[in-house]
Amino acid sequence: MTATIPLGSRISGERLAVLLGEWRRRGSRHGSTDLAAAVEMYVLDGQLPIGTRLPAERELAAALGVSRTLIGAALDRLREDGIVASRQGAGSWIAGTGARRRDLEIPVTDGIFDLAKAAPSALPGLTAAADAARHDLAAYVTGNGYVTGGLPSLRSRIAERYTARGLPTTEEQVMITGGAYSAFVLCLRMLAGPGDRVLVEQPTYPNALDALRAAHALPVPVALDPGEGWDLAGVEAALRQASPRFAYLMADFQNPTGHRLDAEQRERLGGLLARTRTPVVIDESLVELDYDSDPLDGPPPLASFAGELSLTLGSASKSHWGGLRLGWIRASADLLDRLLSSRFAVDLGAPVFEQLVLAAMLEPAGYAALAQRRQDFRGRRDALAAALGHYCPDWTFTMPSGGLSLWCRLPKPMSTRLAVSAANHGVQLAPGSRFGVHGGMERWLRVPFALPSEHLSEAVRRLSLAVASVRSCAGVPAVNVPVA
Repeated sequence: MTATIPLGSRISGERLAVLLGEWRRRGSRHGSTDLAAAVEMYVLDGQLPIGTRLPAERELAAALGVSRTLIGAALDRLREDGIVASRQGAGSWIAGTGARRRDLEIPVTDGIFDLAKAAPSALPGLTAAADAARHDLAAYVTGNGYVTGGLPSLRSRIAERYTARGLPTTEEQVMITGGAYSAFVLCLRMLAGPGDRVLVEQPTYPNALDALRAAHALPVPVALDPGEGWDLAGVEAALRQASPRFAYLMADFQNPTGHRLDAEQRERLGGLLARTRTPVVIDESLVELDYDSDPLDGPPPLASFAGELSLTLGSASKSHWGGLRLGWIRASADLLDRLLSSRFAVDLGAPVFEQLVLAAMLEPAGYAALAQRRQDFRGRRDALAAALGHYCPDWTFTMPSGGLSLWCRLPKPMSTRLAVSAANHGVQLAPGSRFGVHGGMERWLRVPFALPSEHLSEAVRRLSLAVASVRSCAGVPAVNVPVA
């Protein structure tokens, strides 16, 4: 069968040499094996996404200071394992993760600790807000109940929040949707079609990847550095080489890594997007969960720098409650007009009662409750970190300043097997492969801290038992679990 050449960014020999670092482990006699293992590790970690074009053998040999014979032997090994593919005249590229998989659903039983979803319980005060909304509902029941763009009162309060954060916004620039995922699907339908390329972070939000695949769009991944976050040079190269129809980015407490762009990086990234006239969908679902400062004191929204082709998504699911199923899109009036014209093929608007509830929760008392939530969740984050340090001391992670999860590096590529085993110990997980454009990420696991601290400690204790049970197991089955 003829190998298909995927479209992807090219990595130079010099850059690949820096990424691989000290790749030799067992002396010169095992050089090709060590090099192949190092490349495979970075593929599994998502740092070399599928589709990445590799440098020519001569260029890589010069960058690593080795012979072309060694490079050729390493590539032969990687081709045998299905990690690299090559074609004469076209070079070599990353083609797969080499993992064997079978479909398997994790069983869910009563009493299981759900660590697959980074979603909290309802914010205190929601019941009182529902009572207030019940009285406000009387003003709407005499109408037909269809408010396609959203209730003016809710749109106005969301616009005020953007303005307070440094992005001047009017009510006419906000559309209410049935959650941030629905908002993303609306943007996707407007911006891209089958075969169109969409730039995404690697790793990224699994449901967004599912939506792209359902639309037959082609995600173009740009790897995030585990410690530093965004590779802006890599983003610039992908914009130039792939010319994506739009970019999907999370600048605030990126899901799953927890990274956050600072103001200087936002200005640079926004400038790149504006200069290339690349529309960008910015997911701010986690922006209100800032544990170091008030969200109003954080860096300006990325849309402040990205120009008129930016669409910012917000959500009540992470900050207030997923059961509200409400999100929104902030964009220019022109873009919202285009979205409205295509929205009727998807839905006819968000429910009125839930909008009234959220509007009541965006009053001063609701923001006071949200401030308390941030304090509580900071404690849960610290409790999870302490539990991992005690029960899983060889796991590493960067402590995020916000969001709802830790992105943990495992001592071995066992994320999928661990997710399967954890279910038998009463813990449901989403394996790292769910967050990769083409799978992989087997050395990574997202562990949310939305549960109460005492539950987190017990869940991690059970995780440590699952780790012990998989260390000597072979095979890597696939795991499909709902992710939030």
